[in-house]
Amino acid sequence: MKITRLDAPMETNGQPPKVGEKLPAFTVTKADGSKVTSTDLITRPTLISVVPNINTSVCSISTKHFNTEIDNYDGINFYTISTNTPAEQKDWCAAEGVKKMELVSDQDYDFGKKMGLFIADGNLDSRSVWIVDANGKVLYQELVYEMTHEPDYDAALKFLKKL
Repeated sequence: MKITRLDAPMETNGQPPKVGEKLPAFTVTKADGSKVTSTDLITRPTLISVVPNINTSVCSISTKHFNTEIDNYDGINFYTISTNTPAEQKDWCAAEGVKKMELVSDQDYDFGKKMGLFIADGNLDSRSVWIVDANGKVLYQELVYEMTHEPDYDAALKFLKKL
């Protein structure tokens, strides 16, 4: 998939799943260092916000925005996935006061590579928002083609309200 960063062309390793398709099985790392699979994470409808690097402004803004919305959505899992290490994510959460949004690490790039979101030039995952059902079927996706842009929060949250 072709994307840009500050208008410079970049490319991911493949094509992400489409609405109606099931997410591929993947493994990520929780804050405590334990490995978890997509089956472990997706136990009910789930919003997954993918950010390239939690320590950059747009990624930080995006994660904080979704963090403020969690209490408005009962029965929905909220996760942010970045390629930062669990230690970097914990430090960021502590510094930013983020306690509700669960950050999980794609430090091994398994999620990004299997999702077609991995950008080898920088070892990052492309910014995107996913809403899946309890079985991992994609109900909503937003692929952010310019890495420095924020996602459309309102569209994702309006979609969640319909579930």
